[in-house]
Amino acid sequence: MVGNKMKTEAVKRFVQKELNGWWIISMVGAAVILLPILFVFFTLFQEPNENWFHMKEYLLKNYILNTFTLVIFTGIVSAFLGVTLAWIVAAYDFPLKNFFKWGLMLPLAIPPYIAAYTYKAMLGYTGVVQTTLRNKFDYQIDAELLSISSLRGAVFIFAFFLFPYVYIITKSFLENQSSSYIENARVLGRKPVTIFFKVVLPLSRPAIVGGIVLVIYEVLSDYGLTSYFGIHTITTAIFQTWFAMYDVQTAMRLAAWLMVIIVGLFFLERLLRQRRRYNVNNKSRPLTPMKLKGFSAFGAFMYCFGVFLIGFFIPFIQLISWAKLTFAKVWDDSFITLLYQTVYVAIISTFLILIFAVIVANVSRKHTPFSFILSKIVTSGYSIPGAIVAIGVLAVFITLDKWLAPLYSQMGLGNAPLILSMSLGMLIVGYAIRFMATGFNAIEVGFEKVGTKYTEASRILGNGITKTFFKVDLPLIKGALASGFILTFVEITKELPLVLLLRPFNFDTLATKTYQYANDEQIYEASITSLMIIGISVLSVIVFQIIDRKKVKQ
Repeated sequence: MVGNKMKTEAVKRFVQKELNGWWIISMVGAAVILLPILFVFFTLFQEPNENWFHMKEYLLKNYILNTFTLVIFTGIVSAFLGVTLAWIVAAYDFPLKNFFKWGLMLPLAIPPYIAAYTYKAMLGYTGVVQTTLRNKFDYQIDAELLSISSLRGAVFIFAFFLFPYVYIITKSFLENQSSSYIENARVLGRKPVTIFFKVVLPLSRPAIVGGIVLVIYEVLSDYGLTSYFGIHTITTAIFQTWFAMYDVQTAMRLAAWLMVIIVGLFFLERLLRQRRRYNVNNKSRPLTPMKLKGFSAFGAFMYCFGVFLIGFFIPFIQLISWAKLTFAKVWDDSFITLLYQTVYVAIISTFLILIFAVIVANVSRKHTPFSFILSKIVTSGYSIPGAIVAIGVLAVFITLDKWLAPLYSQMGLGNAPLILSMSLGMLIVGYAIRFMATGFNAIEVGFEKVGTKYTEASRILGNGITKTFFKVDLPLIKGALASGFILTFVEITKELPLVLLLRPFNFDTLATKTYQYANDEQIYEASITSLMIIGISVLSVIVFQIIDRKKVKQ
């Protein structure tokens, strides 16, 4: 009895002191984010139809095998590229090292599906590579050797355009957190290879695992590359079931199983991180690079330069070349409309994401179990593929339309029209769920930097939480808001699977138009839209650099 009274009193104190408009908005928003995900998950407990049994017997094994093959080999190659490049850039000084430090982030500016279109056209029979070999060198190469429309080619594209996730995280860790260990090993006379395998790899394992998990999330989310190469994965199966068979139930069931894999991967990554903990001094000085000379310096330069060429420069220059040929044809009034639609929906979605992210981040500044759970729910959408989020959102909106059907009928809109589930609002909600983590993480970092002393002083003076936010907190986190806006805007602009499923009729973005051009084998025409996406995406690399320089100054 006494225990129950104490719990009741604690709840009352929480309601009186903490429960306010900020908490209520946060909880409602978290419920909106969680609802579509749960909608998909509970499909597993429904009775499957005949299409599911047919797919399970004849197709599902191939989908799963291809998916896991892509994940495993992409993870291995991305880890190799990311870790070795991070070690070279962080630990050594060689020609153009300062350029490669940020230049090796640029492959992230090219979405894998755009890289796939570009390289397939370049390496094809009429592409620049084979044409040059035939016309300039009178050499006929076996077309099979240059064909990348396969699992092997998909791994190549994914690895060279997603490795920066591993590179960025690992490089930051090595530069700022591991200097004492590496320099102690140098003093003891250990060779670079021994230091790399005995010190660097074990020490940076949590950072490496974190980067690999981000790569795997991107591979599992992809639809543009795998569908273009004709590779059957779970994600492509979801789209095929939806668009070709018009079977929403089976598509949702496939999405539910893919979500189970994602959640399992998330818990495995957390388990691996918990088992590997190191006592690292947060105030340790940066790692001092060793000067390379002669062949070693040349080898480090060529390795970084080769990856930069393949991962960014070559496809970028090729797209510019194609754009010159098709600019007059593509750049017309319809393209301006396309650009306007892309920017319009991205700006609205980004503003909504940042408003809600600010509210939740402000509530979560008090590190309580509830605020921890709230932050995890809010950011859960980023680790879930866009196809799953889209299916969950669509299922929720269709259900809402069914509930509102009597109201629609009274308004003279018909017996059972699809109003909400054919609107632009559904796409914006999908964007918000998928990319809330991008805005939230930026705002959370901003709040952590400014601390709570100014906020607490304002509250002591009698100002409420809302007045304190606008008068004290908001001016202090303007930089975090700007970073969050740019990063979120970029992510929304590049997104393909989600917008393919949720866009209203006759509504295109740069990403969907690029996909349509490529599917129609109009690769040259796709270059303009691809370059627009890449140009916007480069902003994210600039933001990373600005944030990194500010950290160094501090």
